[in-house]
Amino acid sequence: MPACQPAPGTTPLALPASLALALLSAPFVDAHAQAGVWPERPLRLIVPNPAGGGADIIGRLVGQQLGERLRQPVVVENRPGAGGTIGMAALAKSPADGYALAMGVTATLAIAPALYDKAGYDVEKDIEPVALMARLPLILAVHPSLPVKSVEELLRLARQRPGQVAYSSAGNGTPPHLAAELFKTAAKVDFLHVPFKGAAPAVGALVAGEVSLMFANALPAQPHVRSGRLRGLAVTSAQRSSAFPDLPSVAEAGLRDYSAVQWYGVVGPARTPRPIVSRLNQEINAALQVPDVRAPLLAEGADITTGTPEQFRAFVRDEGVRWGGAVRRSGARID
Repeated sequence: MPACQPAPGTTPLALPASLALALLSAPFVDAHAQAGVWPERPLRLIVPNPAGGGADIIGRLVGQQLGERLRQPVVVENRPGAGGTIGMAALAKSPADGYALAMGVTATLAIAPALYDKAGYDVEKDIEPVALMARLPLILAVHPSLPVKSVEELLRLARQRPGQVAYSSAGNGTPPHLAAELFKTAAKVDFLHVPFKGAAPAVGALVAGEVSLMFANALPAQPHVRSGRLRGLAVTSAQRSSAFPDLPSVAEAGLRDYSAVQWYGVVGPARTPRPIVSRLNQEINAALQVPDVRAPLLAEGADITTGTPEQFRAFVRDEGVRWGGAVRRSGARID
């Protein structure tokens, strides 16, 4: 009898019931096994921005607590450049095994798809949203040498000196840049844009008086505003911030419907096993309730946000539509 023929009395391709059940359940067993033994080594958290910026500060706060909860270190790796797309592209190329994560922020997930012809990743296809953590307004801050103490006075000065008042940003197409562009469009004024490689150096240039103003990330700018090295004029959220109750919103100052708020979350490479994504989401949400994490974020004006990975994905899609529209209206484009 030819070797390829089934033995008499058997059905072609028939398998013992126990073996068939084992094969059918293999994908589920494997996924749960990955979550069960994971993590067995340190995790890497890519921050696609320089040290000292908002994403870096939040990433280190939450990363330390996440590491304690997972009983494995979370090593922060700053990979700045190209508006954060270099770090995000590195994440997209990482193994989807739960050991590579990144800070997913407004610039990389909502702005970059409309700003760059070749960002190096596709948000929908290459990125796995894990947990949204915080939303923060920007602060419209000026150097004390600029003779203005309100948004109204700034607008008056800008109209007297069109294109002469310089503002810094964390780079072309970043939220500080687009927040300023939205402001320029709404107020019909013109400023001179001076981009830097990240929020921290942009704020540093403002403190040093190299530029006159900035729509600054709240976390790195806050100490300078409170110390008087910078003068805060307004916040960019729709309402006043609890951390800066004396600062009006830009909308209060007369630019109705103006709002430009940054947000921060954790993402992984696409196809990261669902049990690992769920575990990370659970542990990050729990970490955000720890006083040592929560208190400093609230003190800096953060709106702490928790939810499911699915809610984060829907949020990213909605924000992509809103910020993408801002990019197109500003005319900004990076090849």
